[in-house]
Amino acid sequence: MSGNEIAALIAAGAFALLVVVLAVPILRLRRTADAATALLEQLTAQTGPLLSSVTATVDNVSTTLGQVQVTVDGVNAQLAKVDTMTSQLATATSGISHLVGSIAGHAQGPLAKAAGVAFGLRRALRQRRS
Repeated sequence: MSGNEIAALIAAGAFALLVVVLAVPILRLRRTADAATALLEQLTAQTGPLLSSVTATVDNVSTTLGQVQVTVDGVNAQLAKVDTMTSQLATATSGISHLVGSIAGHAQGPLAKAAGVAFGLRRALRQRRS
């Protein structure tokens, strides 16, 4: 064996050793890639139903919000009617107050006179008795 052949054998052995040394991390990296792939498959399998559930929930919330809007519109319509009745009652109350004040003003004069006459008659009867 010549020097070139020995050098070629040493180079081949070093290359084989290098392949063996690099094969271990590559195999570990393959296991890591397989685990990541399995994890992504599980995540995909669980995400589909979850997204379907979220979509159904959003649809239910949207329907409920539509119903709430209809209810709020109905309440607003009823409040408008109540506002109209309240303003009409305020107008009626004001008219009744003016009417009572007018009647009281007209009745006070004659009642005061009648009270004065009754007081005078009582006084006169007391004086006559004594």
